[in-house]
Amino acid sequence: MQPLSLPPRLLMGPGPINCYPRVLSAMSTQLVGQYDPTMTSYMNEVMALYRRVFNTKNQQTFLIDGTSRAGIEAALVSCLEPGDKVLIPIFGRFGHLLAEIAERADAEVHTIEVPWGEVFDPQQIEDAIKKVQPKLLAIVQGDTSTTMFQPLEALGDICRAHDVLFYTDATASIGGNPLEVDAWKIDAVSVGLQKCLGGPSGSAPMTLSDRFVSCVRKRAHVEAGIRDAHHQGSSGMRIRSNYFDLPMIMDYWGDERLNHHTEAATMLFGSRECAIALLNEGQGAVMKRHQVAGDAMLQGVLAMGLTPFGNLKHKMSNVVGIHIPANVDGEKIRHDLLNIFNIEIGTSFGPLKGKVWRIGTMGYNARQDAVLHTLQSLETVLRRAGFALPAGAAVDAAMAVYSGES
Repeated sequence: MQPLSLPPRLLMGPGPINCYPRVLSAMSTQLVGQYDPTMTSYMNEVMALYRRVFNTKNQQTFLIDGTSRAGIEAALVSCLEPGDKVLIPIFGRFGHLLAEIAERADAEVHTIEVPWGEVFDPQQIEDAIKKVQPKLLAIVQGDTSTTMFQPLEALGDICRAHDVLFYTDATASIGGNPLEVDAWKIDAVSVGLQKCLGGPSGSAPMTLSDRFVSCVRKRAHVEAGIRDAHHQGSSGMRIRSNYFDLPMIMDYWGDERLNHHTEAATMLFGSRECAIALLNEGQGAVMKRHQVAGDAMLQGVLAMGLTPFGNLKHKMSNVVGIHIPANVDGEKIRHDLLNIFNIEIGTSFGPLKGKVWRIGTMGYNARQDAVLHTLQSLETVLRRAGFALPAGAAVDAAMAVYSGES
């Protein structure tokens, strides 16, 4: 067998992206035991770091070992008992994912939808809450399938006014776009590392408010093999997933260190480095870097004569959707970018499959050289495919953004 040998891809799709080198370096660190004081000290440090990342004072801020979907599932299956009502506003693929996970938890799922490329007005959501009277509002903040960014600022007050818990998946948006957990009164948030945080998929940071913790603690259960005399039985229905049982995971991360699983130490080291990279650069500076890179990519796309997808007023800073021109083979363009220039861009799902490309500018790749190289390569591939465009205009437009001329 040969050693690993991967091509030097520049990942400019909707995620995953190329990791920060410092994250890869941290993940090569040798292991210690899961209850070694050094290890538990780093676990505590990661909790403190992600409180700053999430802009929260929530004590219950930790990692779920698994991809970003693991964080979603942990939040929903721990909160929702069979028959509980949940309201899910859907504006892309990942709203449908929230609905499916809630359905698998036997919740009573209510959805509202807007066309892909749009987002919800807060009044639409409040009207639905009044009608449904759910236990939980679950919504995606940034949906990479459509590149749209759902405003959340008003939803926390709406949920508090109607005694509804408020959960959001912010995997695609965190780091490159604002997320103010405490100020916006969000009760539970889960994310992944593989977008603007600049890490690999495989760890799901999350944070829980005291309201959310009180809800899931009613379902607390301790496995028979580790149960002590002081452990109480649950007053609610036992959570159907052992692995995604948030009360047990909180006890593992808490002072009792009650054994639940063996922490994925390598992912913890990577998650820690993602948070440090963000906080050392400064959240404002990182968001600005993503905004400039996203603006440069958008202006370059426009200069090529391509049409962006969706309502640009609500576009995430870190990814742009592009209508594939009618006379262009979209998959051939992606194939040539990948195999000639080593650049990956994405297509989309569902009603947008084969109709749009998605180009991301995230994390380590939200930088000028990556943006310019992608635009120049896309222009070349399009031109060679017979698409008429003004030579050099895309790079010129992007450079104008970086020089402050646009």
